[in-house]
Amino acid sequence: MNNPRLFTNLNNDWLYSILIWLCFLPFFSPAIALFVGLLFSLLGIKHKNIHQYTAKILKTSIVLMGFQISLEAVISASKTGFIETAITVTVVMLLGILLGKLFKVEKNITLLIASGTAICGGSAIAAIAPILHSKNYQNSFALMVVFVLNAVALFLFPFIGHQLGLDQETFGKWAAIAIHDTSSVVGASAIYGEKALHIATTIKLIRALWIIPLALVIAFVYKGSDKKAITFPWFILLFVVAIVFATVFPEFNETYNHLSWLGKRGMVVALFLIGSNISISEIQKTGPRSFLLGISLWILTAVGSLYFLTR
Repeated sequence: MNNPRLFTNLNNDWLYSILIWLCFLPFFSPAIALFVGLLFSLLGIKHKNIHQYTAKILKTSIVLMGFQISLEAVISASKTGFIETAITVTVVMLLGILLGKLFKVEKNITLLIASGTAICGGSAIAAIAPILHSKNYQNSFALMVVFVLNAVALFLFPFIGHQLGLDQETFGKWAAIAIHDTSSVVGASAIYGEKALHIATTIKLIRALWIIPLALVIAFVYKGSDKKAITFPWFILLFVVAIVFATVFPEFNETYNHLSWLGKRGMVVALFLIGSNISISEIQKTGPRSFLLGISLWILTAVGSLYFLTR
């Protein structure tokens, strides 16, 4: 077990097949998938060619998840808190970029963590990663930061809310702005109360939709800044098409549910593949600064948004 490349020369097709199958089971969460992938990497368990499909799986999963989003819900949500959401997303992104430069974190990791903090955690990171052509260790670290902070927020936010005597409306807005992933937003706000849950879910939907303009902005602003030019994110447009199609043809709702489920499970598969293909040496070099960036940005977002909501 002391040799990190113990399994490198073995045929690991069967082992990867089992893990990918497990990714489609309910208990196998995105965090577990990433952790198991990291474990594979530590043990030197590699697959010869499956990792070349990671980006395609990510993009396809994003598109498939669009079938579960109603255009009517998008329009309705856009009428509530659109300006506030636009401001917070912009401020968090700019603040993340500044902190990334201050802590000397790699550009791709900075953009991934900032996107995950500003919008919707792992989903935003998964959408932005193919556009940036980011490396596996960059994706993994951004995702790890988000998952760790999500777990903390799920328990910490309701506790702080009760200690400060926040009403349900204020807590719902705060949770939607300051917690990364939708699952943790729903969990924390559900603990706090039904009204908080409704408000948090609505505002979180608006934040999630900012994946689309943010992806387009990143694609154009950073185009040509690296040796490998950033490509136009066509999959984001297909994501929009999926939303419109599901709205125009509601009679296929049951099919859309299946497609959305496939997209969510595909995301879990992609996270496993990302984790299993990282370079441990690169993570050791980048890790502390990346976590410092993620934690600092999260704290500033949480404290700043709470201040403006309660002043």
